[in-house]
Order: sequence, then C-alpha cells, then structure tokens
Amino acid sequence: MTTGVLLMAHGTPASLDEMPEYLRLVRGGRPASDELIAEMRHNYAAIGGRSPLTDITQAQAAALRARLGPGTPVAVGMRNWTPFIKDALAELAAAGVTRVIGIPMAPQFSTLSVQKYTEAAMAALPSGVSFEAVHSFHAHPLLLDAFAEKVRAAQPKSDELVAFTAHALPQRVIDAGDRYADEVAETARGVAKRAGVTRYAQAYQSAGRTPEPWIGPDLGRLIDDKSGEGFRKFLIVPIGFVCDHTEILFDIDIQAAQVAREYATTLRRTESLNTSPTFIALLESLVRSQS
Repeated sequence: MTTGVLLMAHGTPASLDEMPEYLRLVRGGRPASDELIAEMRHNYAAIGGRSPLTDITQAQAAALRARLGPGTPVAVGMRNWTPFIKDALAELAAAGVTRVIGIPMAPQFSTLSVQKYTEAAMAALPSGVSFEAVHSFHAHPLLLDAFAEKVRAAQPKSDELVAFTAHALPQRVIDAGDRYADEVAETARGVAKRAGVTRYAQAYQSAGRTPEPWIGPDLGRLIDDKSGEGFRKFLIVPIGFVCDHTEILFDIDIQAAQVAREYATTLRRTESLNTSPTFIALLESLVRSQS
C-alpha cells in the first residue's frame, strides 16, 4: 500500500478575469451579482490582483514533501478552483497511491469548510484508492506552538490588546450543533497560554454577504467596543487561518486597519504561519499519526 497526502483548501482565482466563474463555484453554481463581482475584484486588486493562497499552499506541500521523503507523494487540491481536489486525487492515483490522507488547511472543524472538503474528496475518489481525513487539529501542541511563536515574535506591548480572530460562520450553523466556535475558543486559550498572554479578546471576521446573523463579535465591532473602553492599540492574531490570503491581506490589513484609524487606534497583526517550520512539523505529525 502506497500512502499519499492531499492538502485541501478553499481555492482562489489566478486573475481578476476569473472572478465571475470562481464566485459561481463558491456559490454552488449560482451566478454572482455584478455588484459582488465588482466588490471582490476591488478587494483582490487592493492586494495586487491575486491572492497568494494557492502559491503558499503549494510551498507548504513542498516543505512537507521534503520532511516526509520521496516515498510519500503530496498533492494540493482546492474545492473551488484549480488545482481541483478531484484532479489532485487523480494525480496521486497515477503516482501509484492507494491510500490518501486528507488534511484540511483549516485548524478548526466546520461543516461549511472542512466537511465540504472531505465530501468533495470522497465524491471524486478514484477506484481502488481509500481516503482518511484529518478532521481537526485545533488543539494540537505543534499548532499552538506555531501560533505562539508568531505572537512572541510580534512582542505584544503592555498597552496593546491581543485579539484572536477566525472566519465567521452563520449563527444557524452553530445553533445546529457545529463545534467550530468551541474549537476556535480552545485554540485561542492554548495559544494565549503558550505565548504568555494574560489579557486577550476573541472576534470573528470575513462574514458572508447574506442578511442572516453571523457569529460575532465582528472584528470591526470589537475595535469599536474596545476603543470605547480606552484601548488604543490592537494586535490581531488570525488563528483560524494557516497562510496569507484575501481574508488576511485585505480583511485585516486593509479593511480592519481602516476601521482602527476611524476610531483613532492602531492595529497590527502577527505573521501568518505560511511555511513556518513548526507548522510544517505539525503537518508531518498529522501524517505520521495516521500511518
């Protein structure tokens, strides 16, 4: 039996021209409005025209491949854009892989992200290939260490409020039993403890453009509320994400930073994990624990 690894992520268009088709896939086949397409093109243009998500995930795969050795193929598959999960599975099967370990590039489990990655993989599984998914690694010691290293490197100031953030979800999903919010809170506690942070807040970001309620507090609202309590400086630690992409480079670095300026406060964030050696060691640990 030959084992291979599939790193699974959301996906991102390679150019602004691909935005309409990308959004159609994200929306389950429903075309996006002209307004949404224009908004997303504006956001991507503000960070240079494209997200580095795919490039960084490929770099993470290369770093993991180097740790595992040549006998364990590692592929990258995206749910909503190329390289698609189904194509990555076909690539692994062509390399002789008969067992795939799937790792979602999202630390906390959610039925709207991690579960959908797994479902996409199971639906596209080549004949004769088995699939074993890692569902969550939100409290893995190496993940907490990796984030804590970034917090310590940022050297939080005594008058700076550390705010841990993760992607928002619709409230109805949590009400239906999704454990995502609990796992985000556990990650925050673990990172704070390792980094020696005794005072912190937790917020959510990047909520979808739908009228239904999303879990909060939203990062912008947190800045509003805490500035009213006298906080003038914020250090954002995005513990729901493992690399730079639009939700980091635009939603935090541009959008949230603008909100902070409006409240006469300052905002900065920790570096993303990207190819952090500790994070890559975590991925290796996840693979070997499945062996």
